[in-house]
Amino acid sequence: MKMIRAIVRPDKTEEVAESLAQAGMPSLTKMHVFGRGRTKGIRIGDVVYDEFPKTLLLLVIEDYKLEEAVSLILEKAKTGTMGDGKIFVTEVEEAYTVSSGTKGL
Repeated sequence: MKMIRAIVRPDKTEEVAESLAQAGMPSLTKMHVFGRGRTKGIRIGDVVYDEFPKTLLLLVIEDYKLEEAVSLILEKAKTGTMGDGKIFVTEVEEAYTVSSGTKGL
């Protein structure tokens, strides 16, 4: 299993989530976050914008769905400008459903 942590623009969140759901990956967690990338914010006149609002999407998927999920996120979240976000992929050793104790997705 893989965990995808995708940081995207808030206005792209629903489009990304909907495309994942249509591709058979409806389960995810959304969190409103603030952050910055390599540029460390921007300056407009005398005002420095150090952090920007983003949405963090968390999803755990089977290994074989990874390429499709990453491709969908890249396609739907991209505007082509600075601040589009980042995708991180990590291994998940095990997952359990809290209500039943069932192991796996």
